[in-house]
Amino acid sequence: QVQLVESGGGLVQPGGSLRLSCAGAGFTFSGYFMSWVRQAPGKGPEWVSAISTSGGSPRYADSVKGRFTISRDNAKNTLYLQMNSLKIEDTALYYCARDRFDGSDYLGMDYWGKGTLVTVSS
Repeated sequence: QVQLVESGGGLVQPGGSLRLSCAGAGFTFSGYFMSWVRQAPGKGPEWVSAISTSGGSPRYADSVKGRFTISRDNAKNTLYLQMNSLKIEDTALYYCARDRFDGSDYLGMDYWGKGTLVTVSS
């Protein structure tokens, strides 16, 4: 079955960095666009970033553009999110998710991991 397992979260001071990882299993990882989504305490989910099957065409939410970098290693079935210049408002549970398309039509995210907690605090 499809599995997505995030890791790399933790406590970091404002201005610090973290790298999140998401290991995929049970599907052809290289055949899917992948996304990162976060949910801050008391708020709804917020899409953060997405990446194509080959690793090109990364996209970012305005709130993280210039600070976060998404990447993937298809040989390792792993998705990454490098987070720099972290702010208190980046505190959230970070999920990786698999994107589904029907041709060029986006169908949403069909599988999610359980998330990894990022806490930015002094």
